[in-house]
Amino acid sequence: MFAVLFEPTADGQRYIDWLLSGLGWTLALAFFGWWIAFAVGIVVGIGRTVQNRAVAALARLYVEIFRNIPVLVQMFLWYFVLPEILPTTLGNAIKQIPPPWGSFFPALICLGLYTAARIAEQVRAGIEALPKGQTEAASALGLSSYLTYRHIIVPQALRLIVPSLTSEVMGIYKNTSVALTIGLMELTAQARQISEATFQTFTAFGAATLIYLALALIAYQGMALIDRAVRIPGTARTHDDIAPNLAEDIQQAGSLPAEMEIAK
Repeated sequence: MFAVLFEPTADGQRYIDWLLSGLGWTLALAFFGWWIAFAVGIVVGIGRTVQNRAVAALARLYVEIFRNIPVLVQMFLWYFVLPEILPTTLGNAIKQIPPPWGSFFPALICLGLYTAARIAEQVRAGIEALPKGQTEAASALGLSSYLTYRHIIVPQALRLIVPSLTSEVMGIYKNTSVALTIGLMELTAQARQISEATFQTFTAFGAATLIYLALALIAYQGMALIDRAVRIPGTARTHDDIAPNLAEDIQQAGSLPAEMEIAK
């Protein structure tokens, strides 16, 4: 069924080479996007739990904006709109970035910031799942808020949310396919190109589907190994503690603020 993938193309390559090239861009986008999301998500998640109301409001504003706007719309905003609203010199410089980097960097920023909003809520849920007595004990020992978060709260919260982060790792691989809309020849874009060149649609997208499935399974197994390695002893069912908070988040996301409900 996949024999067509090994046939030569017009440029002297094979169709399988197109898929492997797309896989490379997919992996690069997911890998670097994940680390951007992880770093920003931790900072914003901590901001959601601090006592400073201004910081907490800014963190919530970030989450609500990036989580509630479809990733496809965000992709277009970063690629088409951002260069137009920046100063002319800077906007023209961005437009002149040669392909594929001109599409790669907007896609990377988009996926990183979008996924960060989702990770931030999980970090917040992990922090709020910890007993408040730990924060009080740290204060009693004279630790500042910064040292309490750095040495006590955040390390435990991150260990608690590893199971729920698994879906985000798997999700960012799938969301890389949206980058084809701004011209990045990642895995799905290469499958579409093969389909158009050979008219073997089932073969092209079937191969891409198997690759996405393999990536998801590898990510799942990797996160399972990390979970077993960093799991807090005696908290084997920590996801049960986090699940109610995540359910509350989903319920809150589905309801509008009071002012918006009145407007609706």
